[in-house]
Amino acid sequence: MRRSEKTTLPSPWAEFLGELDALLPEQIDVHCIGGFVASVFYGLPRVTVDVDYYCAQPVRCVNDLEAKAGANSPLAIKYKVHLHHFSANNLPEDYEARLVEMFPGRFKNLRLFAPDPYNLIMSKLERNSTKDRDDVEYLAKTLHLMPEVLRQRYEKELRPYLGNEARHDLTIKLWQESCFEWLSSR
Repeated sequence: MRRSEKTTLPSPWAEFLGELDALLPEQIDVHCIGGFVASVFYGLPRVTVDVDYYCAQPVRCVNDLEAKAGANSPLAIKYKVHLHHFSANNLPEDYEARLVEMFPGRFKNLRLFAPDPYNLIMSKLERNSTKDRDDVEYLAKTLHLMPEVLRQRYEKELRPYLGNEARHDLTIKLWQESCFEWLSSR
């Protein structure tokens, strides 16, 4: 499974993130999720105006990141895009072991990381909006993901930590049936 072959960071993201990087006094690792990862890293043809992120390390930098690049920051106003800290998310156990740096060497202090596509899919489980299902279908088809891998990871690494297991079990089952249809045409 490989990320999008897209090697350039599109505008206004390149400028926004470049200016943010210049404002940072130290290295900050940002664990990104959501539409930014799906579109900019995995090639989903959809526009997004924010970089949702699950955590930043060191953790003490979250408030500084939000002040510098959050929704009402001068950078956000200038570029009409922003960072959004979204810690209330379901990511599987050990997701960090499968993070991939999105733009290695591009920035001095800012390091953006993307979850692997299966973990990105599971991060969308709780909300399960139409947009999320479309993202799951796109990722499954274009990255040739396997539904049994999704199911195994879900059962081992995420399900034990969720409430309302029946709801999430049904969502995974429906995603497997509807978003992995490309397998039946092989």
